[in-house]
Amino acid sequence: MCASAAREDVCKRGAISFDHNHEAHIDKTKCVECGQCAKVCPYSAIVNRKRPCQNACKIKAISINEDNAAKIDDEKCIQCGACVYQCPFGAITDRSFIINVIDMLKKSQGNTKYKVYALVAPAIGSQLNYAKLGQVITGIKELGFYTVVEAALGADMVAQAESKELTEKGFLTSSCCPAFVRYVKTAFPALVPYISHNLSPMATIAKYIKEHEQNVKIVFIGPCTAKKAEVQLDDVKPYVDAAITFEELQALLDSRDIDITTLPEDVLDNASYFGRIFARSGGLSDAVAEGLKEQHLDDFQLKACACDGIEECRMALLKKSKNALDANFIEGMACVNA
Repeated sequence: MCASAAREDVCKRGAISFDHNHEAHIDKTKCVECGQCAKVCPYSAIVNRKRPCQNACKIKAISINEDNAAKIDDEKCIQCGACVYQCPFGAITDRSFIINVIDMLKKSQGNTKYKVYALVAPAIGSQLNYAKLGQVITGIKELGFYTVVEAALGADMVAQAESKELTEKGFLTSSCCPAFVRYVKTAFPALVPYISHNLSPMATIAKYIKEHEQNVKIVFIGPCTAKKAEVQLDDVKPYVDAAITFEELQALLDSRDIDITTLPEDVLDNASYFGRIFARSGGLSDAVAEGLKEQHLDDFQLKACACDGIEECRMALLKKSKNALDANFIEGMACVNA
């Protein structure tokens, strides 16, 4: 029974009606899920219940089909992995290349047939935080990797190139987050010409290594599942042979009974401060500003719009498409608080 029958007039489509017992009914053939009835109901009797994966997907790539099963629209999906992390049932999983990596390490014959490089994201310092960073590096080498290289070194290279590209084009959107790049291509195709032509830091440093070393295979290790899709791109796969997450790195360590807390500390390459904050929201903009300064291009006035999460990305891109954005550089990061 509803004691607030007068609320039915809030629905402009006539989807709400009351029977002789004053019980409210919603005609789902008329309802467009605008949420107006839920807003005015003083008893919070109308609740919008969505599956965790639907709530996680901010670009609305997940819907419920006629069989009441979740369905992912591959044309909309940007492969950010948000649904994977939020699904409480483990029903959505990302593709794993861990077997490929194991096979790669075995066939290297102790890095004599070819060398296997581990390319690690800056977040490695906080992901396996039960041990010291130097012990993590030693553990990676214990798995059979020839050496460990910071992807942040590639970020330093990208910052230099991207700052120069920005001055030449006048407006640019970043290319370091593969999920953001895919979102621009799928949702705002008119803005594709503004995407930076530079490869991501991962691909940039991998390309550099393969151009200067022979018989090398490279495995990227990071927190982002979107990197697994990026390494399949035609302009990236010649340089990066596989990508795994930190969780998969831990699985490899566990499979070999390697307790990294007992290992001695090794060292990691010295990337710059700006390279290491590249993947943090606002970090790329700071790095581009530094790149402009170092190349004596600081006459160009950088007006950056740093977007933390795909919803902020959408708003910035929408404003740009309407010529209403007061910025000349959009830094897009699909994940919030990356």
